Amino acid sequence: MSSADPSPSNTALFADEPALRQALADTLGAELRTATPVSGGCIAHASQLDTTAGLFFLKWGRGTVARTFAGEAAGLHALATPDTPFRIPEVVATQPETDERPGFLLMEWIETGPPPPTFDADFGEALAVLHRHTDSQYGFRVDNHIGRLPQANPRTTNWAAFFRTQRLQPQVEHARARNRWSADWDALLDRVLERLPTLLPNDPPASLVHGDLWRGNVMSAATGSPALIDPAVYYGHREVDLAMTDLFGGFDDAFRDAYQATWPLEPGAALRATVYNLYHLINHLNHFGGTYAQQVRHALNRIAHA
Repeated sequence: MSSADPSPSNTALFADEPALRQALADTLGAELRTATPVSGGCIAHASQLDTTAGLFFLKWGRGTVARTFAGEAAGLHALATPDTPFRIPEVVATQPETDERPGFLLMEWIETGPPPPTFDADFGEALAVLHRHTDSQYGFRVDNHIGRLPQANPRTTNWAAFFRTQRLQPQVEHARARNRWSADWDALLDRVLERLPTLLPNDPPASLVHGDLWRGNVMSAATGSPALIDPAVYYGHREVDLAMTDLFGGFDDAFRDAYQATWPLEPGAALRATVYNLYHLINHLNHFGGTYAQQVRHALNRIAHA
């Protein structure tokens, strides 16, 4: 299960992590044959495991990376609703880091295939169906991560307040702490935060959202069905997912048309998308540095003066 094909196989199977290899063998009750590194992620190590019990997908790492796995597993469980139109990888096991070995998240391996001509339309319709799964409050039953950074999910009934205090403000504070926030942006930020209650709805349906929905986290399973990976799940305004599909591109008009036909968006979605994507832009500023500074400033300016 990956956004890319496996790389050439290891010559040694976790030679430098014997305790990890033993923990995996014990978990599966099977012999590990090969571990093939998989490209596509920038946070955790990832491999396809070939075992006597079949193929599996493994993510592992230490420190901050290891702390992301429990929230990701909870998100995958949430996305695997009984009537989900998506292929969601089944979580086999997740284990925290110990002194002897890194933490890991073990999942089933999903074979990928070329997307059918209707893939983007199928994905748009499926996403609208997923968003129909709602809760009475925003947030999630556990905190999780967006990339390496923590994403708090306390339950609340006011969406605009949730997005301000649990999404935008923590990212800004991380950026300040990393000296990646420009003081020149403060006045714009103050204006954006002041306007949030009028820019965002206070009580839209609390939809189950993927939370990190760029093209790299959407795959075509071998059957042609859309599959979702690497979630940052919570219950929120469904437009956060729609906004991110526009941020880095990769989804055609058939996707948007199919979503609209299944569950139309309310007027003003374009400006709200800029608000929602500000969260991801500041997160990318925190992860990757100044290459995102101009986009952050542009988004702040657009929202403050809209």
